[in-house]
Amino acid sequence: MDNWRRSSYSGEGDGNNCVEIAETQAHIAVRDSKTPSRGTLTFPAGAFAVFISALKASEDRPA
Repeated sequence: MDNWRRSSYSGEGDGNNCVEIAETQAHIAVRDSKTPSRGTLTFPAGAFAVFISALKASEDRPA
């Protein structure tokens, strides 16, 4: 995959404090931006969408 992109929350400088994702029609791949050659996690696109929705909902709840 060569269409990796970093989160807008990656931090200052070279932005190596976050994860990168790459999308295909069926899957989302995730890798560590500090060590991209160490491997990736791959998720079905639908499952990843549910995961992101749950993260966003948890941000809206008080701690």
